[in-house]
Amino acid sequence: MPKNFHSLTEGPIASRLLLFTLPILVGNVLQSLNTSVNSVWIGRYLGEAALAGSSNASIVMFLVMGAMFGAFMAATILIGQYLGAGRLLEAKRVIGTATTFVTLLAVAMGVIGWVFCGPLLRLMQTPAHAMPLAIAYMRVIFLALPFMILYIFATSVLRGAGDSRTPLYFLFLSVGLDIGLNPVFIFGIGPIPHLGIAGSALATLLAQAISLIVLIVFLYQRKNPLMLHKGEFHLLKMDWSIVHTLVFKGIPMAMQMMVVSLSMVLMISLVNRFGIDTTAAFGAAVQIWNYIQMPSFAISMAVSSMAAQNIGARHWDRVASTTRLGVIYQLLLTGAMVGVIELVGHSFLGLFLPAGSPSIAIGLHMNHIVAWSFIFFGISLVLFGVVRANGAVIAPLIILVVSLLGVRFPMAWLFLDRWHADAIWWSFPASSGLAVILAFVYYNFGRWREAKMITPQARAAAAAASTELG
Repeated sequence: MPKNFHSLTEGPIASRLLLFTLPILVGNVLQSLNTSVNSVWIGRYLGEAALAGSSNASIVMFLVMGAMFGAFMAATILIGQYLGAGRLLEAKRVIGTATTFVTLLAVAMGVIGWVFCGPLLRLMQTPAHAMPLAIAYMRVIFLALPFMILYIFATSVLRGAGDSRTPLYFLFLSVGLDIGLNPVFIFGIGPIPHLGIAGSALATLLAQAISLIVLIVFLYQRKNPLMLHKGEFHLLKMDWSIVHTLVFKGIPMAMQMMVVSLSMVLMISLVNRFGIDTTAAFGAAVQIWNYIQMPSFAISMAVSSMAAQNIGARHWDRVASTTRLGVIYQLLLTGAMVGVIELVGHSFLGLFLPAGSPSIAIGLHMNHIVAWSFIFFGISLVLFGVVRANGAVIAPLIILVVSLLGVRFPMAWLFLDRWHADAIWWSFPASSGLAVILAFVYYNFGRWREAKMITPQARAAAAAASTELG
């Protein structure tokens, strides 16, 4: 491992994994709080139409960022493997190619989003009174898209190199700027005009742009070896074998997020049949479940980075230990979250629902059934994080499709008349139990250890493409 890197291939695994995970977990909480605070500014002071407009725009941005998530993860894994093997030049080649690729893609998506945001919002059946506000918000957000994507990519690169603290420090900067600038641009102060909902989007744009620029300057000042220096900028030329990996390994990872999101959309369609109280209870519970699952997502990202470095170094014993400890941490952290929710669930639901609302009792009932299922689902996410670190991305996608779309929704739908809303709630532990069983079977008996991030076929195809282009 080159000097100044945060090696995850040596030292005590338990403490390294925990210290690597915690900044990611804190970062996830910060991002959620940022979204919540911005929604408060918009909803309370600009009204329901503005909140509806920003919510519709946020759905589009979630889909865009979800599509990019796979490419980020593929680059992170590649960088981790190369650094684990001590191949700094190859890691920098990935960084150069990925930087050019994601920049071009982000600019193209930003332009397309700016031009077609109106038709897209109409396709989503955005309420007419919210349409002008949604367009005003979305157009500025699409201007911010290149900065957002490059900022996320830069922090993903650092995590691939074993550094989860630096991304957290700059996330504090980004979130602080976003929250602080929102009221400034929404209401106007001094020479700054009142911009309304567009001001909220402008605050996000400036926060992301400033954080990205300061992060890059910081990394160059600290002489971070991952940065491209004089004589290395030719690495920005795209290596087509790496592009092939970012696309064909990234797409299945992005689709995993899409499957989870689609599953929730399908479940909401069933929940809505039981009236406003049940729908409100479900909406409040989902807010709580998002926080319950944060340790799972953080640990999954951490074990993926740690496993990637150790796979690159051919330390398979450390990969096995990382998996075992990741599962243990997942049980402890998510189990603790579920325990807290069971003890003070009424108070948490009261944050989102009016006092005395019948939705609170419904929410407590569904939480008793559903919340603990996230412990098992989280274990499957940890195992997915390990296997994808070696390029095995299809099996986790298949397992999610089978468990969430093949079991969760059909089970809820089939037993709806007999068990009523309980059919929906019990489908969560049933599908989560199946997911963790299939994940354990694949981890122990699947051929994921034989997978490759960049295949010989991809290198051959890349060589042929480069010959044709040049």
